[in-house]
Amino acid sequence: MKPLQNIYLSLGSNLGNKFENLQQAITSIYEEIGAVIKISSVYKTPAMGFEGDDFLNCAILVQSTLSPNKIMDAILSIEKKMGRQRKKGGYTSRPIDIDILLVDAVIKESKKLTIPHPEMQNRKFVLQPLAEIAAQTDHPVFKKKIIKLLAETTDESQLEKQSKWLVNPKSDYDISAFNYIAIEGNIGAGKTSLATQIASDFNAKLILERFKDNPFLPKFYKDQQRYAFPLEMSFLADRYQQLLDDIKQFDLFKECVVADYDVYKSLIFAKVTLAEEEYILYKKLFHLMHKELPKPDVYIYLYQNTERLLENIQKRGRKYEQSIEADYLKKINQGYLEFIKNQHDNRIKVLDISELDFVKNRKDYLTVLKQIVN
Repeated sequence: MKPLQNIYLSLGSNLGNKFENLQQAITSIYEEIGAVIKISSVYKTPAMGFEGDDFLNCAILVQSTLSPNKIMDAILSIEKKMGRQRKKGGYTSRPIDIDILLVDAVIKESKKLTIPHPEMQNRKFVLQPLAEIAAQTDHPVFKKKIIKLLAETTDESQLEKQSKWLVNPKSDYDISAFNYIAIEGNIGAGKTSLATQIASDFNAKLILERFKDNPFLPKFYKDQQRYAFPLEMSFLADRYQQLLDDIKQFDLFKECVVADYDVYKSLIFAKVTLAEEEYILYKKLFHLMHKELPKPDVYIYLYQNTERLLENIQKRGRKYEQSIEADYLKKINQGYLEFIKNQHDNRIKVLDISELDFVKNRKDYLTVLKQIVN
């Protein structure tokens, strides 16, 4: 997964229902660009450089993996959908205006885009709301903090702070009702990608399965009959210890725990891989250990069709996984569905993501998120 960038945007509107325009733009930014982390107060400001109605302005901090050029493309698309027509030469009234101010410490100049915004230091309607959410952030060119640029600006415009606040769209996807979310699925379903994204967006404690450290895993895919039992036993011990340590030592500064597995997967995989006598012994040990572990508030099963699973496995390129056969994946999927069918538990949610790509498409990600919270 690409690293997240901090993107500071300035938003303004002086046509139509200005406040609603700002809210709509923020919602679209959340849906198409990335998580909205901070939103400033709204300020009424005079039009600058032309005769027109007063503006409502604000600044927001967004976190996204998109490149600056792709962010700009998304912004232009949002503006166009909201009725903004960018024209060369001179300023005019508009329902929405979205400008990229900063992208971390990036310095970029092209025909399409200049970062940092070349006029931000001369605009109080930009600096005042930006200072609310990024006072101690450095301007990468001037090497000064935003609060200092505000104090030094020559713009003497009078700004009027509004009492009404904009709403963060994140509230529509609020996972705060859950203390512990377990995300499950077949090999290559996207469990880790989804858990990582949710943890990042909602400041949650992330627990990832430590399968890479298991010395039996590569051997198992070469000789399943010989290495199935030591593999499943080692996984059981490691999952038990990890969940016991990480969840019981809950970080109070995190809103919840998100794991890319549930310990019950041990029993599901063991039933597929172990001989009958081995499975009976394994099951006894599992139930003894399972009693001590916290249970998730919501259990998510990501269903992918076998073709997509094989494609994902091939794309991520782990050598020891390339020999996995479709039949093995089908057995694992049947094991999960049988487990789910027998639980009669409304905490379990099966999400069919065969037609979704929540890694590359943010709207698909939000579709999945909404199904989790609803």
